[in-house]
Amino acid sequence: MYIATLIAADRLNAGDISAASDRLAVAGCDPRETVWLEAEKAADLAFAADPAAARAALEGVIAGTDAVVQPAAHREKKLLVADMDSTMITVECIDELADYAGIKPQIAEVTERAMRGELDFAEALDARVALLENLEESAIDRCLAERVKHSPGAETLVKTMRARGALTILVSGGFTRFAEPVGAALGFERVIANRLEIAEARLTGTVAKPIVDSGTKQRTLLEARAECALPVEATLAVGDGANDLSMIREAGLGVAYRAKPVVAAAAGARIDHADLTALLYAQGIARADWVD
Repeated sequence: MYIATLIAADRLNAGDISAASDRLAVAGCDPRETVWLEAEKAADLAFAADPAAARAALEGVIAGTDAVVQPAAHREKKLLVADMDSTMITVECIDELADYAGIKPQIAEVTERAMRGELDFAEALDARVALLENLEESAIDRCLAERVKHSPGAETLVKTMRARGALTILVSGGFTRFAEPVGAALGFERVIANRLEIAEARLTGTVAKPIVDSGTKQRTLLEARAECALPVEATLAVGDGANDLSMIREAGLGVAYRAKPVVAAAAGARIDHADLTALLYAQGIARADWVD
């Protein structure tokens, strides 16, 4: 048995559900019962066959609505591995930090290309950090206070999963000076990120090695899965950039969150409209059971 979860950024009505069920039937998916997870917001449509056809039939069809298709078994996940920049928070920290050095456009262009998978991540990170040499260390705390905002739904997602027994890990190609306070505020149990090197209260233009990159993210998921003795199906990974692809592909449910095209095309699910609480609905966790 399979589940298609429809999640609206605004409003989902009975007509939308009926139309979705009809599309599943036409696609040969053999639709079954429908269950509301929250009235006018999210609903589960059970079906019996061909999840690939179901995803093709539902994804992007209802305006402002995301569709997550997956097996019903192991639907609630016991491991969350999440990216930080542009996923758990709304910005790319290195771009915002560069603004304090007056070079945001120069660095943001490289960040965008790296996230689209056009550049080697580690090389691009080294090149961008080198441009920040001599920036005052105090700019990090200013940037954290003035620019870094949690993505809508991020705290509810993490704290609800953790309360239900899941291991939650934030793994970022960004920097510990941002990731550690963000991870603590959102409720992550573990945080992994790169360390900016600082001397005499200024950035040296270097980052400690080894760099946290795509391979690190993939290993983090695999090692945590083994540690917890979980099947693949019980794991969830979410990110937006090319350096998240490896962990997204390894997860039972790999989610592209408002992601670059290369990631959205490869992920098992994509969230383009709703906030991060969509990942609770996708696990069958009703609104009444969230940790706010």
